[in-house]
Amino acid sequence: MLNSRQRAQLRALANPLDTILQVGKDGITENTAKSVSDALTARELIKCRVLDNSGLAAREAAEALATSCDADVVQTIGSRFVLYRENRALDKEKRIKLVK
Repeated sequence: MLNSRQRAQLRALANPLDTILQVGKDGITENTAKSVSDALTARELIKCRVLDNSGLAAREAAEALATSCDADVVQTIGSRFVLYRENRALDKEKRIKLVK
């Protein structure tokens, strides 16, 4: 669980990021969840977007993906949302050092 200072730090880091995933008319499928999980493993922090033709709101999509990938929702603005998951792999170093 992120505190407000950590959330602010992650929002600042996510600002310049490009959107790497779009949730479309198919909604959230197994492949979508796997793609998000793989991206979080590689990057720790990702920005996603929900398309207009999707039946989901950005908050709903963010919560569903966060639950399926064991991640935290950092922020939701309009149709975009940011997810964070600490890298837990033993062979990889954490890319983002969070404030206490």
